[in-house]
Amino acid sequence: MRQLKIIEHISLDGVIQHSADENDFPYGEWTTPYRSPEGRDAMLAAHGDTFDLLLGRRLYDLWSGFWPQVPGNPMADRINAATKYVVTHRPESLDWGPCEGLGPDVAEEVRRLKSDDGPDLVLTGSSTLTSTLLEHGLADVVVLVVYPVLLGTGKRLFADGTPARSWALTGSESMSTGVVLSTYTPAGALTAD
Repeated sequence: MRQLKIIEHISLDGVIQHSADENDFPYGEWTTPYRSPEGRDAMLAAHGDTFDLLLGRRLYDLWSGFWPQVPGNPMADRINAATKYVVTHRPESLDWGPCEGLGPDVAEEVRRLKSDDGPDLVLTGSSTLTSTLLEHGLADVVVLVVYPVLLGTGKRLFADGTPARSWALTGSESMSTGVVLSTYTPAGALTAD
C-alpha cells in the first residue's frame, strides 16, 4: 500500500498561489528569492527518489509546458518519470505522460491508487484536491514548506470547512533563507480542553 503525501509551498498567512496571471494575483514567483541548494536538497528528499503525482488539471497543464523543457535537473527528471494521475473531464487530451485521467469520484480513485503497489503519491499545488483528500482522511503525510512572507491575498491552502483534525509534527528543518519545512502525520480527532 502506498502513502499519499501533500507537499505545499505556503506563505505565513496560508497562501499557496504562485501564478501572477491567475485572478490578478500581484505576487507571482514570490518563492524565488528564497531558493537555495539546501532547499532544493530538502525538497528532493521530501519527494523521495521515485514517486507518482496526483494533479489537478490546471497544474498538469502548467507543468506539462515547463518540466519537459528542463533536462538534466534532478527534480525535473523525477517529475517527468512519475506517472501523473490527473483529475480532469478531458482525459483524452493528456499527452505528457505517463499519465492516467481519474474519474469523477476522486476519493474513490485515490483509495484505489493507494491500495495498489507502487511509489508514494505526491500532491502539490491544489487547495481543492487537498480539501477533498483531508475530508476523506486520505492524506498520510503533509509537508508544509513555509516561507517568511505575508502576502495578504491569494488562494489559500485550507478552505473553509476543512475537517478539524489533529496532526503530529514528525520533522522540521530550517533553511538559511528562513524557509521552514515541517512534516506532519495524522494524529486523530481534534481534542479541545
